[in-house]
Amino acid sequence: MKKHIITIAGKPGSGKSSTAKLLAEHLGYEHFSSGDLFREIARTRGQNVKEANLHAEGKELDDENIDELVDRRLREIGQTEDEKVIDSRTAWHWIPGAFKVFLDLDLEVAADRIIKSMEVSDVAGERNEHIPESVTEYAKELDERLASESRRYESLYEIDPYVLSNHDFVIDTNQYTLEQVVSQIIQAYENWIKTLR
Repeated sequence: MKKHIITIAGKPGSGKSSTAKLLAEHLGYEHFSSGDLFREIARTRGQNVKEANLHAEGKELDDENIDELVDRRLREIGQTEDEKVIDSRTAWHWIPGAFKVFLDLDLEVAADRIIKSMEVSDVAGERNEHIPESVTEYAKELDERLASESRRYESLYEIDPYVLSNHDFVIDTNQYTLEQVVSQIIQAYENWIKTLR
């Protein structure tokens, strides 16, 4: 059964957070970010994002797996809530009745975007991670992170969050402004929800 929930997944730097927030604002929905929750848990454990990903992949922690904590919250949302925009790599899996969006982006472009954004805000501080100055070096780190996440989710749930066919709507955010991306998602969502059942 279709739900009034939109999941936003995508590559690093593709604008998942900005898109999800603006989309929620336009629709009057509530916004939830599993990435924020992941970073908050990692921070309380004294880890950056990369360390948390690698530890989760290797299950090196004695306490509850960070993925399980985040995914439990996603399942709760899918079972009990509505009118939400969720910025998450795996919400599409846990909430099958949601409208599933994937924001695609070349990793070199993503690395350049993130590094440039550091000039106007403390992105590294917000993300709790080291960001290299070299676009090529950072693109390589991003690629390693995606590979780590793919291995982890394959091991945990036999899914790959970066397979485009998992989603109802895919858009390359390098080709459009944020407003254009949100506008296209809303149009696709409205067409999808018309056949609500």
